[in-house]
This record gives sequence, C-alpha cells and structure tokens, in this order.
Amino acid sequence: MFDFTSQYWTWFIVVPTGLGIVGLIWLCIGNTESKKSGDQTETVGHVWDEDLQEYNNPLPRWWLNLFYITIVFAIIYLILFPGLGTFKGVLGWTQTSQYEEEINAANQDYGPLFEKYAKEDLKALVKNKEAMKTGARLFSTYCTTCHGSDARGAAGFPNLRDHDWLFGGEPENIKTSIMNGRIGAMPPWSASLKEEEIFNVAEYVGSLSGRSADASVIEAGKQKFQQLCVACHGMEGKGNQALGAPNLADEIWLYGGSQRAIMESIANGRQGRMPAHQQFLGESKVHLLAAYVYSLSQDTAE
Repeated sequence: MFDFTSQYWTWFIVVPTGLGIVGLIWLCIGNTESKKSGDQTETVGHVWDEDLQEYNNPLPRWWLNLFYITIVFAIIYLILFPGLGTFKGVLGWTQTSQYEEEINAANQDYGPLFEKYAKEDLKALVKNKEAMKTGARLFSTYCTTCHGSDARGAAGFPNLRDHDWLFGGEPENIKTSIMNGRIGAMPPWSASLKEEEIFNVAEYVGSLSGRSADASVIEAGKQKFQQLCVACHGMEGKGNQALGAPNLADEIWLYGGSQRAIMESIANGRQGRMPAHQQFLGESKVHLLAAYVYSLSQDTAE
C-alpha cells in the first residue's frame, strides 16, 4: 500500500518541478511563431494612445535556443543528480560523499605533516615557528567563530590570551578541552534567593575583585556565598579548575563583570559548552592546535 504521508514532501517537490519544466516547454513552443491573419501579424489586443498596438511577434530564435538549452540542462541535471525529492540521481552523488573524498585527499597530502608534529612535546612545539603558522591557520578556520580572530573571546567565550583558565592552562589541559570538549554549568539560584539576597551576593562577589560597597551588604552577601557558592568557587572565590568554576577574585569575567551581569549569572545561572573536536579534527591536528593556543597565553602577561 502506498504511504502518501511518508512520500508527501517528495511529491511536493517532484510535481511542481515537472509541471514547471512542461510549462516552460509549452511557453517556448507557443512563442516560436507568430499568429498571422493574412499578410498582417495579429495583435494581442492591447491598445494605448488610440493607435499604439502590441503585436504578437515571435521571440528571437537565438533567445529561444538558449532557453531550450537551459531546459535540456535542467532535465539532464535532475536525472544525474539529486533534486527530485528522495531520488538520489543516477550518479548517486551526495554532499557527504564529496566532503569525505575531499577530506581523504587532504589527509593524504597533509596527514604526514600533522603526524610529525604529533610526535613532538607540546611545549617544545611552541618554539617551532612553522608549526605555529600551521596552528594559526587551524585556529583561524575552526576557532575564531567563538573566540574571535584575535583569540580574546567574547561574552560567554573565554579569552585565550590571558592566564585565566577555567579548566587549567597547561598544554595537556588545553588539549583535553579541545579533544573532549567542556561543559560549564552554573545553576540558577533565583528559586533559593530573594532579589535582595542576590544583590547582596553580587556585591560580595564584586568586592572580591576590590570593588567598594556597603560593609553590611557585603557581609550579608558573604554569608550566603559561604552557604551556597563555596562548593564550586572555594572559600576565597578563586574557583576550581577541576569543575570549571571561574575565579571570582581576579577581575576577569566570562559573562561580564557589571553588577547587572553578576546578578544575572546568580539568578538565572549560565550554561557554557565547548564542543569536542576529536572526531572532527583528529588527535594530530588537535595536538598542534593545543600547542598554538598555549602559545597565545605565553605571548602576553595580562
């Protein structure tokens, strides 16, 4: 029995496409020759300014031939390549297969180079200028969307040029982050804290970076902080790299350090995710990329 529901979108594409091609052929045939009455070409019935008429002249032959060529091309294309619903085309071409062919060809050409770099120690690799140029190209291709072309990040995306690391800044830590990805979850506290208490905690967190505030507010916020926040951020608010909990006492803020931004983080939480690149890039490329990212924080002392 024909399952119309499962084939709906296929026929939704096939029928209009087929009718469109037939309609174009009919249009071309209908304009191949003009309709004549005796020795005079017929008009289409449109008259302007009393005597200005539109004649039914045929389209130029060169124009019609070009149109026929495009129709023939469309028919051949739809036979050879996918374009009619679930029909895969005679050649069986897919974007995935072409992508895999290009990746395999690139791996054959450049794989040995990355394999050579993969055998080097990460810190030693930083001193290899040619390797770092290749690492910079990898970073530009795969990492700038989130971390920026200058690697200084944005709201929610860490700055890779400073010395503030959520999960550790040693080369192996960086490699693990790129290989396996990271998930940084800050739970929301709006259900447990009143708005005034959230304000107090935000003021206390700000004071950890040296900001001034009312002493009583800071003390009240400190009490709540010690009750709810020390498990992740520690007694002094300096974070925990094992959990990805940020240091709150260094004036470096992942989501913004304004009072409003801090209160937003406390009230609604934050959900940060670094995607894993192991399967996509392979360990050899990740090894080189980790060395390059490590080198960025060695160039500056921010």
